This record gives sequence, structure tokens and C-alpha cells, in this order.
Amino acid sequence: MNSHEYGDSQASRPQDHSRERADLRTGHVREDVARSGRCGNVHLATGRTCILPARHHGSCEFVGSREAGEAAGH
Repeated sequence: MNSHEYGDSQASRPQDHSRERADLRTGHVREDVARSGRCGNVHLATGRTCILPARHHGSCEFVGSREAGEAAGH
């Protein structure tokens, strides 16, 4: 049978990603920090994470893993 014959199928429904940040799907953003409303951009050479507000102006300010976790609420 085809998926349209099953009626209300998960596979046939479009997913709403309008509220999700597009950059969460990349490897250079720390997801837990970004989901807390912060930048979450990771400096790949050092592994440090930016905890400034999301979409901030200017350069990132990177902090260590512990501080980033605290900023994300861990």
C-alpha cells in the first residue's frame, strides 16, 4: 500500500521547523547552549563556546566548557 492510503501518516505530514534555529543542524554550534537562548558558536580550534545572546552583534566571547554548561543551565 502507498502511504496516502493510511490516512494520517507521520511520513506524509510536513514538519514545522519555523521556530528552530537553522544553525543547530551544524557541527559548530553547541546545541544545549543555543537552545538556552545563547549563541552557542564553538571555536573549533579550542573547543570554547560563545555564551553571548543568540544573534548578538560583534565578535563572539568564548568561554570554557564548564562556564558554557552553567550558562545552558546544567
